[in-house]
Amino acid sequence: MEALRRRIETQVMSLTGLALGQLDLESPKGDPGLFGPKSISWQVHGDFPSMLVGGISALMLQLLHPLALAGVWDHSNFRQDLLGRLRRTSQFISGTTFGSTRDAQWLIDKVRTIHLQVVGTAADGRPYAASDPDLLTWVHVAEVSSFLAAHLRYRNPHLSRADQDAYYDEIALIAERLGARNVPRSCQQIDDYLQRMRPHLQCDARSLEVVSILLKAPAPSRLAEPVGKLMLQAGIDLLPDWGRDMLGLHQGQLRSRMIRLGIARTAPVLRWAMRDSSAHRARRRMGID
Repeated sequence: MEALRRRIETQVMSLTGLALGQLDLESPKGDPGLFGPKSISWQVHGDFPSMLVGGISALMLQLLHPLALAGVWDHSNFRQDLLGRLRRTSQFISGTTFGSTRDAQWLIDKVRTIHLQVVGTAADGRPYAASDPDLLTWVHVAEVSSFLAAHLRYRNPHLSRADQDAYYDEIALIAERLGARNVPRSCQQIDDYLQRMRPHLQCDARSLEVVSILLKAPAPSRLAEPVGKLMLQAGIDLLPDWGRDMLGLHQGQLRSRMIRLGIARTAPVLRWAMRDSSAHRARRRMGID
């Protein structure tokens, strides 16, 4: 049984930012980082299965913004290295959440520097820049609203509205340090923001191509393949109805129920296997585990 656990953990860890080996989340001892173990951000970001589902959904949602799509299309090597992109994104999220104060700021500074190089002209003729404060806000909201939605669906549906507001209020710090402005900090503000953004979103052939590449991405092993496909479908299922409609990703009620049941059965196995995740390492740094 222990051999199986380690095999699953190894497969899962290969998908995360920990595989890059650049952060020591167990040092320095006692450093709470930007949030600390009592934060809602540690709670929400500490569950790998729901974070993976939320991350997949967030990526699809982000692609509906023409300027965000242009940045990915022109400057990302997602076609050749989708796994690498997943690892780097995972590293940023886990490092800024669970890393030491120094490492979290290092990651933020690193991403800010990269953003300065991501500029160009979108398909509709508009100039874009990844450092654009409003575009940063969109990327952030698409991300954290998806993380929380996945947490509520697959980890803790009883998380109070006050705690949900606290999560958005806490995690806004990351977006603001990256340069975002007017960042929503509560459930109501997030809902209002998404409603305001809908007229500015669209789906075109490039959006669909990126989604197709994502859905066809090879799994790291045969063992991981069925779980990977399930997670991808769960990410689609997590999208708001209008997002699925725009992308033409219709699943039906029966399929949706089967997907959610599949995650409900798979997630406990992944949680059982993950004993050396970013959250576990950070807890050891704080002397909790």
